[in-house]
Amino acid sequence: MCHAEFLHYLRAREWQDLAGSLRRSARSVGVTLNLKPAAPDEIHRALLAGLLSHAGMRDAGRREYEGARGARFTLSPGSALARKPPAWVMVAELVETTRLLGHTAAQIQPRWLEPLAGHLIKRTYSEPHWERKRASVVATERATLYGLPVVAGRTVAYGAIDPELSRRLFIQRALIEGDWNARHRFLEDNRRLLEEVEELEHRARRRDIVATEAQLYDFYDARISAEVVSGAHFDRWWKAERRREPARLSFTRELLVGDSAAIDAQALPGAWRQGELELPLSYRFEPGSDEDGVTVHVPLKALAQVRADGFDWLVPGMREELVIALIRSLPKDLRRPLVPIPETAALIVAGLQPGRGAIVEAVARGLERARGVRVEPGQFDLDRLPAHLRPRFAVQDEGGATVAAGEDLDALREQVRPRLRAQLAAATAPYERSGRRDWTIADLPRSIALPGTGERVRAYPALVDEGASVAVRALETPAAQATAMHAGTRRLLALTVPSPLRAVKRGLGGAATLTLAGAPHGAAAAVLEDALVAALDTLIASGGGPAWDEAGFAALRAHVTRQLTETTAAVLADVIAVLDAAAELRRRLDELPADAALQPARLDLATQLGGLVHPGFAAATGADRLPDVVRYLRAAIRRLERLPSAIAADRDRMNAIHELEQEYRARGGRAGAPAVHWMLQELRVAQFAQGLGVRGRASAKQIRRELAAATG
Repeated sequence: MCHAEFLHYLRAREWQDLAGSLRRSARSVGVTLNLKPAAPDEIHRALLAGLLSHAGMRDAGRREYEGARGARFTLSPGSALARKPPAWVMVAELVETTRLLGHTAAQIQPRWLEPLAGHLIKRTYSEPHWERKRASVVATERATLYGLPVVAGRTVAYGAIDPELSRRLFIQRALIEGDWNARHRFLEDNRRLLEEVEELEHRARRRDIVATEAQLYDFYDARISAEVVSGAHFDRWWKAERRREPARLSFTRELLVGDSAAIDAQALPGAWRQGELELPLSYRFEPGSDEDGVTVHVPLKALAQVRADGFDWLVPGMREELVIALIRSLPKDLRRPLVPIPETAALIVAGLQPGRGAIVEAVARGLERARGVRVEPGQFDLDRLPAHLRPRFAVQDEGGATVAAGEDLDALREQVRPRLRAQLAAATAPYERSGRRDWTIADLPRSIALPGTGERVRAYPALVDEGASVAVRALETPAAQATAMHAGTRRLLALTVPSPLRAVKRGLGGAATLTLAGAPHGAAAAVLEDALVAALDTLIASGGGPAWDEAGFAALRAHVTRQLTETTAAVLADVIAVLDAAAELRRRLDELPADAALQPARLDLATQLGGLVHPGFAAATGADRLPDVVRYLRAAIRRLERLPSAIAADRDRMNAIHELEQEYRARGGRAGAPAVHWMLQELRVAQFAQGLGVRGRASAKQIRRELAAATG
């Protein structure tokens, strides 16, 4: 059989001897033999138990393996694994020739090593920390076998490894800091009591009232079993312990508060009364925070009724400190005869009658009466008052959420005005519409008052462009109403008036069609649509739009229908003229020599071109201004023609214009002064191509005057 199968007879005998020896050894130790063939992985795991020191981990990027105790070997070239070496192997023998070779190799998995070599593995732990989800202290474990990393970053429970540290972290993080997803009743009771006691610190503006974390730790440490090192341990211990002593872990007020924690409820009240209103007060002792000091909580619906009068007096418990701060804010020559200031402030406070006028007026009278120093109320520098001595207001909705906060009640009223729009829903419900494609309402009111606000809060209904339809929405300001109404009217006209674009397109010549193809809009259809929008804007203005009722819209639609085709064709002709001039300017820029001295002017002209000609420029510019845009572009071309021979003069004029443009942008651009945009373009014509003519007055002085007028 060996001869027929090409097997070496002695090797077969050796195998028979080995198998027989293994069977005898197995029977001697009580191992039951079976006849079912073992899987390759099971055979490899069995062999690995005796070859732990012959395991190897492949060195990344090389064909070498790192073995036990720093040895490095390669697989024998005759091994079936030599061509594609696996990440981990074991070898039957290591033979040292010119290098260390591993013979009879098999692929293994590193996870097999840990259960087989538990007595040989060295474990290290690092970065112990509290983990909220597990409710225990965990650490990163690293396990090595003869220097090989069997486990390289496993998170394990740390309680059995270092019970003392685990217990300490459990008490600190879970019980004191509350970083634990537990629902034990004592924890909730303790948290609530702590918040009540911390409120005393905020009112008294002290940090020595509530027990320290060290005291709380000692409380828990003395009452919890030493075996408790995690949330699971605690739950098992507390389940039995709370039956014997339910209050064992509950804080008491005596534990949390010292003897000096008495608070005068009249000096530091919990509410502020103004007429029939009772506004809750909250205190915060957190210097540097926006919430430091006293906060008056104002319901959103009561905001219109709250007067700013009286709040400058603060609460009685902080009034003496306020008077001291007011005196210290005076100029030095007035402060000198008032020292010592605390004694002077005490005299003033004793004679004050809160609520009668502003506190600065009362303090000024008191200083003259007590010290003979005449002070005007305006001489107190209120900006120098510490933040906690200036009352703060928090406007809250019905659910108690803060919707606005600050020191100025009038500013808060403006800030919450958009929020009040939600309450206008009921008042504007008869007018709210969506998905309208024709005028389907009778009259659209110019404004609607919110009931119960004394006409102070108003909404401004308008048509709103939705793209394929229009809607009626209540907006916050007349300016927003005007902008939306124009766009909404234009969209409704576009939906109800026959489109003239097909007729206009038929009238285009070949040159015009070619020009449209090169427009920055991306397609001729987009240019036509842009021209149509500009034409509609022109006709809405000439027809007295926008419309506010059905009859007005019908008259406006008739006006637009009669003139839309002709107006669109005229606008498109101007657009084509602009595009032709822009193409000429672009060509001249490309032909400009690559001279470094010319680059600032090139960049300036390219920026000007991009601001004048862009997708949607016709509607943004307006039909009346399109011929001016052609003139601006021709002026730019003429500037290019003269540029090479007048670089220095061009640079000086350009810098002067850039200075004005920076002021214009700093003041809001078109939003702040829309007329200045065109004045700057006219100034460029006046500076670089005056022969083309200038529309209106355009000078640096005139532009600065317009900017000042527009921004106040």
